[in-house]
Amino acid sequence: MPGHRLPTDTDDGMLLIISGPSGVGKTTITRAVERAIPGSVFSVSVTTRDMTPADVDGVDYRFLSDLEFDRMVAAGELLEWANVFGKKYGTPRPWVEEQLRRGRLVILEIDVQGAMQVKGRMPAALALFVLPPDEATLLERLRSRRREAEGVILRRFAEAQREIALARSSGVYDAWITNDNLDRAVAEAVGLVNRARGRSP
Repeated sequence: MPGHRLPTDTDDGMLLIISGPSGVGKTTITRAVERAIPGSVFSVSVTTRDMTPADVDGVDYRFLSDLEFDRMVAAGELLEWANVFGKKYGTPRPWVEEQLRRGRLVILEIDVQGAMQVKGRMPAALALFVLPPDEATLLERLRSRRREAEGVILRRFAEAQREIALARSSGVYDAWITNDNLDRAVAEAVGLVNRARGRSP
């Protein structure tokens, strides 16, 4: 229950936002940061999309009806939400606030639009954006990671360019991490989090 402290609770809860275009390796970095920092938790989004056989409810997403999702929006229970091709996705606010009260590092992996919403509501959040070393490398990664038609890959590449441009103009990101070497990118992210929480110089 809120207010009841556990022995593991601390007073340095922090919200961490990690964004980046498709193909940049942000999920790998996010999961590595989660493993590297004790007491960190990954925020599970709510969604109205259908569950696939690969999904685990409560681990990958919490699956809701449109009615329940709309109720959460109306009640102000979502830190951010978006409608993507008719399916809604959002970050539940009460759960995030409870984890922050417990001193956890709460990690959100969300897009720039979502980051802008969250920063508007929780300005103290640390927002990191993961960049590719350069556009040619990003295009190469998009081509190598799945067998897709060239037209689809080029559309993803154009979306990635738009996302990077929006991130730069949004003013919400505190730091930019170039993923040219995964171990170095993870170390940089962990260092930024620890400094923000006052745990290291």
